[in-house]
Amino acid sequence: MTGLTTLSQAVAAGYNVSVLVRDPTKLPADHKASGVVVGDVLNKDDVNKIMEGQDAVIIVLGTRNDISPTTMMSEGTKNIVEAMKARGICKMVACMSAFLLWDRSKVPPRLIPLTEDHDRMYTVVKTSGLDYVAVMPPHIDGDLPLTERYQVAEKMLKGRAISKHDLGHFFVKCLGTSEWDGKTVGLWGEYK
Repeated sequence: MTGLTTLSQAVAAGYNVSVLVRDPTKLPADHKASGVVVGDVLNKDDVNKIMEGQDAVIIVLGTRNDISPTTMMSEGTKNIVEAMKARGICKMVACMSAFLLWDRSKVPPRLIPLTEDHDRMYTVVKTSGLDYVAVMPPHIDGDLPLTERYQVAEKMLKGRAISKHDLGHFFVKCLGTSEWDGKTVGLWGEYK
């Protein structure tokens, strides 16, 4: 959902984008990615293939509607960081859960196992030594429009939703600036 809009916006902004996908049928026929690796972020060989020729990485890992305990996001991020370091890639924008900005006791109990893996992922990102932006959006809404008018704040979240398009816009914006490097940010939109 968010990955596809990020891909199209990055291509529109002039970036040569390569993607690692589990299911190539999820990519539209006109996707315009310059490279596609069908694989798994948990497979180091797949991750190494996708890193060839890259200058930066946007990490948008998710479990879709599966909220069972997992280590996919944190272990996958470890593989990404390792491959980035091996190639001298320094810039990383990583999407995690806004629940990391909450008091853990307020996270719905059924979402705690998933939040714990986001927390492990966040630790990997923060301790990577890379120029990272840790992005923690609230509910990502696929029906809301691209407005390019959203709020961003360090370690804070005020809104309840962000459109997948505005989230993708922020990811791509982060590639061209160091303004948010080394920071943890929440972002949200005001939609009517």
